[in-house]
Amino acid sequence: MAYTPELSYANSCVLRRIAWSLKEPMTVAIDWAIEELASHLDADEICRTCKDTLKCHTCLFHSEWQP
Repeated sequence: MAYTPELSYANSCVLRRIAWSLKEPMTVAIDWAIEELASHLDADEICRTCKDTLKCHTCLFHSEWQP
């Protein structure tokens, strides 16, 4: 990973509680939270505004992406 954003204290506390509820470490919980959020977003809008078109083949928002 090229960039690791820091969480605010409040968001770190939220993530910790999510991790506890999932009975998983925070590293797993943050992946789960991002994937869950992504499933509710408009993939076409994300693609349209993307600034990293070199990674389309690995992006879950790309219409042809498959895990």
